[in-house]
Amino acid sequence: MPRIKRTNSAGGMVLNPQGEVLVVNQNGNSWSLPKGHIDKKEDAIVAAVREIYEESGVRDLEFVKALGKYERFKIGLDGKDDHSELKTIHMFLFRTKQAELKPIDKLVTEAKWTKRSEVSKLLTHPKDRDFFKKALKGI
Repeated sequence: MPRIKRTNSAGGMVLNPQGEVLVVNQNGNSWSLPKGHIDKKEDAIVAAVREIYEESGVRDLEFVKALGKYERFKIGLDGKDDHSELKTIHMFLFRTKQAELKPIDKLVTEAKWTKRSEVSKLLTHPKDRDFFKKALKGI
């Protein structure tokens, strides 16, 4: 049986002044909140800010609070769980006044502001949806 690679990722739930949530699409087939791997010598909050910028172009971020962490498998290119990598995802809540979205990361095909009530319908991974619904109750 192949060994499972364990990785740490960080990202955020970013709210605009209208209360909409930033969501991003990777590879044209996977919607999520912006997040990505934590680099060596980087803490989770720094990684979250960097990843949000890379995946959406949003630089003007105001940290609100930590939302906690959860585990799930990486989403494969086919849109299904890739059991070779188990991610621990650290999430934070941010606010921004920046409206324009312009992804830097070439794998991100789209970034958009979405009504809170629509986000969980859009998120691809069930564990992302579950985490979002729980986090929303605390906001």
